[in-house]
Amino acid sequence: MLSPDIQKSLLKNMLLIRFSEDAIADHYKEWEMRCPVHLCIGQEAAEVGATLALKSSDKTISGHRSHGHYLGKGGDLKKMIAEIYGKATGCAGGKGGSMHLIDLEAGFLGAAPIVGSTIPIGVGAAFKSKLSGEDDVTMVFFGDGACEAGVFHESLNFAKLKNLPVVFVCENNLYSVYSPMEVRQSADRTITDIVKGHGIEAHQLDGNDVELVYSQTLDAVAKARAGQGPVFLELMTYRWREHCGPNFDNHIGYRTEEEYQDWLVRDPVALYKKHLVEADVLSVDEITQMESEIKAGVAEAILFAKQSDFPAPETACGPVYKG
Repeated sequence: MLSPDIQKSLLKNMLLIRFSEDAIADHYKEWEMRCPVHLCIGQEAAEVGATLALKSSDKTISGHRSHGHYLGKGGDLKKMIAEIYGKATGCAGGKGGSMHLIDLEAGFLGAAPIVGSTIPIGVGAAFKSKLSGEDDVTMVFFGDGACEAGVFHESLNFAKLKNLPVVFVCENNLYSVYSPMEVRQSADRTITDIVKGHGIEAHQLDGNDVELVYSQTLDAVAKARAGQGPVFLELMTYRWREHCGPNFDNHIGYRTEEEYQDWLVRDPVALYKKHLVEADVLSVDEITQMESEIKAGVAEAILFAKQSDFPAPETACGPVYKG
Protein backbone atom coordinates (compact mmCIF):
# COMPACT_ATOMS: atom_id res chain seq x y z
CA MET A 1 0.00 0.00 0.00
CA LEU A 2 1.45 3.33 -1.03
CA SER A 3 1.54 6.27 1.34
CA PRO A 4 -0.91 9.15 0.73
CA ASP A 5 2.03 11.47 0.03
CA ILE A 6 3.28 9.20 -2.76
CA GLN A 7 -0.22 8.85 -4.17
CA LYS A 8 -0.69 12.62 -4.21
CA SER A 9 2.67 13.06 -5.93
CA LEU A 10 1.73 10.52 -8.58
CA LEU A 11 -1.48 12.39 -9.37
CA LYS A 12 0.16 15.81 -9.22
CA ASN A 13 2.89 14.81 -11.67
CA MET A 14 0.41 13.25 -14.08
CA LEU A 15 -1.72 16.38 -13.99
CA LEU A 16 1.35 18.54 -14.61
CA ILE A 17 2.20 16.58 -17.74
CA ARG A 18 -1.42 16.47 -18.97
CA PHE A 19 -2.07 20.19 -18.47
CA SER A 20 1.32 21.22 -19.87
CA GLU A 21 0.75 19.28 -23.06
CA ASP A 22 -2.86 20.40 -23.34
CA ALA A 23 -1.54 23.96 -23.23
CA ILE A 24 1.10 23.20 -25.86
CA ALA A 25 -1.59 21.75 -28.14
CA ASP A 26 -3.89 24.73 -27.56
CA HIS A 27 -1.20 27.35 -28.25
CA TYR A 28 0.49 25.54 -31.12
CA LYS A 29 -2.05 26.89 -33.61
CA GLU A 30 -0.83 30.43 -32.83
CA TRP A 31 2.26 29.68 -34.91
CA GLU A 32 4.68 30.91 -32.25
CA MET A 33 5.94 27.40 -31.48
CA ARG A 34 7.74 26.37 -34.62
CA CYS A 35 9.48 23.14 -33.59
CA PRO A 36 7.78 19.75 -34.04
CA VAL A 37 6.15 18.44 -30.87
CA HIS A 38 5.55 14.82 -29.92
CA LEU A 39 2.91 14.72 -27.19
CA CYS A 40 2.57 11.93 -24.63
CA ILE A 41 -1.03 12.62 -23.59
CA GLY A 42 -2.49 9.26 -22.53
CA GLN A 43 0.86 7.87 -21.44
CA GLU A 44 1.30 9.88 -18.23
CA ALA A 45 1.06 6.93 -15.84
CA ALA A 46 4.02 5.18 -17.45
CA GLU A 47 6.23 8.24 -17.22
CA VAL A 48 5.26 9.37 -13.74
CA GLY A 49 5.25 5.91 -12.19
CA ALA A 50 8.75 5.29 -13.50
CA THR A 51 10.39 8.64 -12.75
CA LEU A 52 8.97 9.00 -9.24
CA ALA A 53 10.75 5.78 -8.30
CA LEU A 54 14.13 7.47 -8.82
CA LYS A 55 16.31 9.46 -6.44
CA SER A 56 17.18 13.03 -7.33
CA SER A 57 20.77 11.93 -7.99
CA ASP A 58 19.68 9.27 -10.49
CA LYS A 59 19.80 10.04 -14.20
CA THR A 60 17.33 9.76 -17.05
CA ILE A 61 17.60 10.06 -20.81
CA SER A 62 14.89 10.02 -23.45
CA GLY A 63 13.96 10.26 -27.11
CA HIS A 64 11.72 12.53 -29.16
CA ARG A 65 8.58 12.11 -26.97
CA SER A 66 10.27 13.41 -23.84
CA HIS A 67 8.08 16.03 -22.13
CA GLY A 68 6.72 13.57 -19.57
CA HIS A 69 10.13 12.18 -18.67
CA TYR A 70 11.61 15.66 -18.32
CA LEU A 71 8.80 16.91 -16.08
CA GLY A 72 8.53 13.65 -14.15
CA LYS A 73 12.21 13.87 -13.24
CA GLY A 74 11.75 17.43 -12.01
CA GLY A 75 12.79 19.39 -15.09
CA ASP A 76 12.03 23.11 -15.06
CA LEU A 77 8.61 23.71 -16.66
CA LYS A 78 9.28 27.33 -17.64
CA LYS A 79 12.53 26.37 -19.36
CA MET A 80 10.81 23.53 -21.20
CA ILE A 81 8.03 25.73 -22.56
CA ALA A 82 10.51 28.48 -23.44
CA GLU A 83 12.58 25.93 -25.35
CA ILE A 84 9.55 24.91 -27.37
CA TYR A 85 9.01 28.58 -28.20
CA GLY A 86 12.66 28.81 -29.28
CA LYS A 87 13.57 31.38 -26.65
CA ALA A 88 16.95 32.09 -25.06
CA THR A 89 15.52 31.21 -21.64
CA GLY A 90 14.83 27.67 -22.82
CA CYS A 91 16.58 24.67 -21.33
CA ALA A 92 18.76 24.37 -24.47
CA GLY A 93 18.95 28.09 -25.11
CA GLY A 94 16.14 27.95 -27.64
CA LYS A 95 18.27 26.00 -30.10
CA GLY A 96 16.99 22.48 -29.61
CA GLY A 97 13.24 22.61 -29.39
CA SER A 98 10.85 19.99 -28.05
CA MET A 99 13.01 17.01 -29.02
CA HIS A 100 16.21 18.25 -27.35
CA LEU A 101 15.21 18.90 -23.76
CA ILE A 102 17.84 18.85 -21.03
CA ASP A 103 18.04 19.67 -17.32
CA LEU A 104 21.24 18.43 -15.72
CA GLU A 105 20.28 19.83 -12.31
CA ALA A 106 17.27 17.52 -12.31
CA GLY A 107 19.31 14.58 -13.60
CA PHE A 108 17.70 14.69 -17.04
CA LEU A 109 20.69 14.08 -19.33
CA GLY A 110 18.88 14.99 -22.50
CA ALA A 111 16.75 13.81 -25.38
CA ALA A 112 17.31 13.32 -29.10
CA PRO A 113 14.97 12.64 -32.04
CA ILE A 114 16.90 9.82 -33.72
CA VAL A 115 15.06 6.65 -32.72
CA GLY A 116 17.15 4.53 -30.36
CA SER A 117 20.08 6.94 -30.39
CA THR A 118 20.01 7.76 -26.68
CA ILE A 119 19.89 4.13 -25.51
CA PRO A 120 23.68 3.62 -25.74
CA ILE A 121 24.27 7.06 -24.20
CA GLY A 122 22.21 6.03 -21.18
CA VAL A 123 24.13 2.78 -20.95
CA GLY A 124 27.35 4.80 -21.10
CA ALA A 125 26.14 6.97 -18.22
CA ALA A 126 25.43 3.84 -16.19
CA PHE A 127 28.90 2.48 -17.05
CA LYS A 128 30.44 5.73 -15.81
CA SER A 129 28.50 5.46 -12.55
CA LYS A 130 29.75 1.93 -12.00
CA LEU A 131 33.38 2.77 -12.81
CA SER A 132 33.23 5.78 -10.50
CA GLY A 133 31.65 3.85 -7.66
CA GLU A 134 28.60 6.14 -7.66
CA ASP A 135 25.32 5.05 -6.11
CA ASP A 136 23.35 6.13 -9.18
CA VAL A 137 20.92 4.38 -11.48
CA THR A 138 20.31 5.50 -15.05
CA MET A 139 16.83 5.14 -16.54
CA VAL A 140 16.60 4.98 -20.33
CA PHE A 141 13.26 5.75 -21.97
CA PHE A 142 12.28 4.77 -25.52
CA GLY A 143 9.33 3.55 -27.54
CA ASP A 144 8.55 0.19 -29.09
CA GLY A 145 9.92 1.34 -32.44
CA ALA A 146 13.41 1.71 -30.96
CA CYS A 147 13.45 -2.00 -30.14
CA GLU A 148 13.94 -2.75 -33.83
CA ALA A 149 17.21 -0.82 -33.99
CA GLY A 150 20.46 -2.73 -33.84
CA VAL A 151 21.84 -0.42 -31.17
CA PHE A 152 19.03 -1.56 -28.86
CA HIS A 153 20.41 -5.09 -28.82
CA GLU A 154 24.02 -3.94 -28.62
CA SER A 155 23.15 -1.81 -25.60
CA LEU A 156 21.28 -4.62 -23.86
CA ASN A 157 24.20 -6.95 -24.43
CA PHE A 158 26.76 -4.49 -23.06
CA ALA A 159 24.62 -3.60 -20.05
CA LYS A 160 24.25 -7.28 -19.16
CA LEU A 161 27.91 -8.04 -19.85
CA LYS A 162 29.08 -5.26 -17.52
CA ASN A 163 26.25 -5.74 -15.01
CA LEU A 164 25.34 -2.04 -15.20
CA PRO A 165 22.95 -0.08 -12.95
CA VAL A 166 20.48 0.74 -15.69
CA VAL A 167 16.71 0.38 -15.98
CA PHE A 168 15.36 0.24 -19.54
CA VAL A 169 11.80 1.56 -19.86
CA CYS A 170 9.98 0.86 -23.12
CA GLU A 171 6.68 2.69 -23.50
CA ASN A 172 4.89 0.43 -25.94
CA ASN A 173 2.09 2.55 -27.41
CA LEU A 174 1.54 -0.05 -30.16
CA TYR A 175 2.67 2.11 -33.08
CA SER A 176 5.91 3.24 -34.64
CA VAL A 177 4.57 6.42 -36.27
CA TYR A 178 1.73 4.78 -38.27
CA SER A 179 2.94 1.16 -38.29
CA PRO A 180 1.33 -1.27 -35.82
CA MET A 181 3.29 -4.01 -34.13
CA GLU A 182 1.97 -6.75 -36.43
CA VAL A 183 3.69 -5.31 -39.51
CA ARG A 184 6.99 -4.81 -37.66
CA GLN A 185 7.48 -7.81 -35.42
CA SER A 186 6.50 -11.44 -35.22
CA ALA A 187 3.43 -12.20 -33.14
CA ASP A 188 5.22 -15.25 -31.73
CA ARG A 189 7.00 -13.23 -29.05
CA THR A 190 6.84 -9.92 -27.20
CA ILE A 191 9.53 -7.30 -26.78
CA THR A 192 9.86 -8.56 -23.21
CA ASP A 193 10.57 -12.06 -24.54
CA ILE A 194 13.30 -10.69 -26.78
CA VAL A 195 14.96 -8.92 -23.86
CA LYS A 196 14.87 -12.06 -21.74
CA GLY A 197 16.89 -13.68 -24.51
CA HIS A 198 19.74 -11.35 -23.55
CA GLY A 199 19.61 -12.75 -20.01
CA ILE A 200 18.06 -9.59 -18.60
CA GLU A 201 15.18 -9.57 -16.13
CA ALA A 202 12.18 -8.19 -18.00
CA HIS A 203 8.54 -7.50 -17.21
CA GLN A 204 5.53 -6.42 -19.27
CA LEU A 205 3.13 -4.22 -17.29
CA ASP A 206 -0.08 -2.25 -17.69
CA GLY A 207 1.48 1.14 -18.35
CA ASN A 208 -1.77 2.95 -17.51
CA ASP A 209 -1.73 1.70 -13.90
CA VAL A 210 0.44 4.33 -12.23
CA GLU A 211 0.72 2.58 -8.87
CA LEU A 212 1.71 -0.71 -10.50
CA VAL A 213 4.34 1.04 -12.62
CA TYR A 214 5.70 2.88 -9.58
CA SER A 215 5.92 -0.26 -7.41
CA GLN A 216 7.52 -2.40 -10.12
CA THR A 217 9.96 0.38 -11.02
CA LEU A 218 10.95 0.78 -7.36
CA ASP A 219 11.88 -2.89 -7.35
CA ALA A 220 13.78 -2.62 -10.64
CA VAL A 221 15.70 0.45 -9.49
CA ALA A 222 16.58 -1.21 -6.18
CA LYS A 223 17.98 -4.26 -7.98
CA ALA A 224 20.03 -2.13 -10.37
CA ARG A 225 21.36 -0.01 -7.51
CA ALA A 226 22.28 -3.11 -5.51
CA GLY A 227 24.53 -4.37 -8.31
CA GLN A 228 22.16 -7.01 -9.65
CA GLY A 229 22.41 -5.66 -13.19
CA PRO A 230 19.97 -4.16 -15.67
CA VAL A 231 16.20 -4.56 -15.58
CA PHE A 232 13.78 -4.00 -18.48
CA LEU A 233 10.18 -2.81 -18.16
CA GLU A 234 7.75 -2.86 -21.09
CA LEU A 235 4.86 -0.54 -20.25
CA MET A 236 1.78 -1.06 -22.41
CA THR A 237 0.10 2.29 -23.05
CA TYR A 238 -1.40 4.46 -25.78
CA ARG A 239 -0.90 7.95 -27.19
CA TRP A 240 -4.06 9.89 -27.84
CA ARG A 241 -2.86 12.44 -30.36
CA GLU A 242 -1.01 12.24 -33.65
CA HIS A 243 2.54 10.93 -33.79
CA CYS A 244 3.95 14.40 -34.36
CA GLY A 245 1.83 17.47 -33.74
CA PRO A 246 -0.98 18.79 -31.56
CA ASN A 247 -3.95 17.26 -33.37
CA PHE A 248 -5.91 14.02 -33.43
CA ASP A 249 -5.39 11.70 -36.40
CA ASN A 250 -7.87 8.84 -36.19
CA HIS A 251 -9.26 9.86 -39.59
CA ILE A 252 -6.02 8.82 -41.32
CA GLY A 253 -6.94 5.16 -41.05
CA TYR A 254 -3.92 3.55 -39.42
CA ARG A 255 -5.95 3.01 -36.24
CA THR A 256 -9.69 2.78 -35.71
CA GLU A 257 -11.98 5.05 -33.76
CA GLU A 258 -13.13 1.99 -31.82
CA GLU A 259 -9.58 1.23 -30.71
CA TYR A 260 -9.08 4.83 -29.68
CA GLN A 261 -12.30 4.88 -27.64
CA ASP A 262 -11.31 1.62 -25.93
CA TRP A 263 -8.12 3.28 -24.69
CA LEU A 264 -9.83 6.58 -23.89
CA VAL A 265 -11.90 4.95 -21.14
CA ARG A 266 -8.61 3.77 -19.63
CA ASP A 267 -7.44 7.36 -19.20
CA PRO A 268 -4.79 7.02 -16.46
CA VAL A 269 -5.42 10.50 -15.07
CA ALA A 270 -9.21 10.20 -14.79
CA LEU A 271 -9.03 6.69 -13.36
CA TYR A 272 -6.47 7.67 -10.74
CA LYS A 273 -8.47 10.71 -9.64
CA LYS A 274 -11.48 8.44 -9.18
CA HIS A 275 -9.39 5.92 -7.25
CA LEU A 276 -7.98 8.51 -4.84
CA VAL A 277 -11.42 9.94 -4.12
CA GLU A 278 -12.89 6.48 -3.47
CA ALA A 279 -9.93 5.63 -1.22
CA ASP A 280 -10.43 8.86 0.78
CA VAL A 281 -6.92 10.04 -0.08
CA LEU A 282 -8.18 13.24 -1.69
CA SER A 283 -11.58 14.88 -1.93
CA VAL A 284 -13.06 16.20 -5.17
CA ASP A 285 -12.51 19.74 -3.88
CA GLU A 286 -8.87 19.02 -3.07
CA ILE A 287 -8.27 17.63 -6.55
CA THR A 288 -9.96 20.67 -8.07
CA GLN A 289 -7.67 22.93 -6.05
CA MET A 290 -4.63 20.93 -7.13
CA GLU A 291 -5.70 21.21 -10.76
CA SER A 292 -6.23 24.96 -10.47
CA GLU A 293 -2.76 25.49 -9.03
CA ILE A 294 -1.11 23.38 -11.73
CA LYS A 295 -3.01 25.13 -14.51
CA ALA A 296 -1.94 28.49 -13.09
CA GLY A 297 1.67 27.35 -13.14
CA VAL A 298 1.36 26.21 -16.74
CA ALA A 299 -0.21 29.52 -17.76
CA GLU A 300 2.65 31.34 -16.04
CA ALA A 301 5.16 29.23 -17.96
CA ILE A 302 3.45 30.02 -21.27
CA LEU A 303 3.54 33.75 -20.46
CA PHE A 304 7.20 33.50 -19.42
CA ALA A 305 8.06 31.87 -22.73
CA LYS A 306 6.14 34.40 -24.81
CA GLN A 307 7.77 37.33 -23.03
CA SER A 308 11.31 35.91 -23.26
CA ASP A 309 13.77 37.04 -25.92
CA PHE A 310 14.93 34.96 -28.85
CA PRO A 311 18.60 33.91 -28.80
CA ALA A 312 20.98 36.60 -30.00
CA PRO A 313 22.32 35.97 -33.54
CA GLU A 314 25.92 35.90 -32.30
CA THR A 315 25.14 32.84 -30.16
CA ALA A 316 24.10 30.72 -33.15
CA CYS A 317 27.35 28.77 -33.39
CA GLY A 318 27.96 28.06 -29.76
CA PRO A 319 28.38 26.54 -27.35
CA VAL A 320 28.91 23.34 -29.30
CA TYR A 321 30.92 21.56 -26.63
CA LYS A 322 31.14 22.20 -22.93
CA GLY A 323 34.75 23.13 -22.19
